[in-house]
Amino acid sequence: MSDIIPIRGYSLHDQVAERVRGLIFDAALAPGDWIDELALCERWEISRTPLREALKVLVAEGLVELVPRRGCRVVAMTHADADALFPIMALLEGRCAFEATRNAGSGEQQELKRLHQTLERAAAANDIDAYYKANHVFHSYVQTLANNRWLDRVTGDLRRFVRMLRGRQLALPGRISASISEHRVLLAAMLDGDAARAERAMHDHLITQHAALKQLRKIEAKASRNNHGNAR
Repeated sequence: MSDIIPIRGYSLHDQVAERVRGLIFDAALAPGDWIDELALCERWEISRTPLREALKVLVAEGLVELVPRRGCRVVAMTHADADALFPIMALLEGRCAFEATRNAGSGEQQELKRLHQTLERAAAANDIDAYYKANHVFHSYVQTLANNRWLDRVTGDLRRFVRMLRGRQLALPGRISASISEHRVLLAAMLDGDAARAERAMHDHLITQHAALKQLRKIEAKASRNNHGNAR
């Protein structure tokens, strides 16, 4: 973990919860990892009370599970979880793109272009980590631009679980190139003000992400079987 400035101020447990989320989303705390409360308290120079309150929040969100007499550990996303989640996110993010396109004025369109250029640079460099982060920022901006508090609430809640997968499908050979092409189609629709086309583009983008993740799983499973066979 990188050095973190000690947390001070109002709503301490909310700040702590956000820091722990960050560790989970950055994979500093991986699925199945036990959370070392003492280490975090020492690192952030806080007492156990705000940390435990923060962990209660994360348990309620489903990011962390409480194991009696053991403590808290990061929840692991199963293949079944991902398979159930992506089609729902495709519908939600498609709607976000639809409403965002209708709401986007010239200033918002310029911001979409700027965020897309960050994606283009990461794609050109084939930088998976940078692309993943830029992609999250772009999708989050579209969600915000939709300006629908109910849509924002449910999309934000489920996006936490997508983030736990941390863009694993980007490791599939050729996926970054395909993803940026999908983003170009999406951006063009949004800049044209075609909300229905933008909705379809975003929906298809998420479905294709899911397909890439499933393909990567098959490749990894085959490699694991081959390695196991060679070890005999």
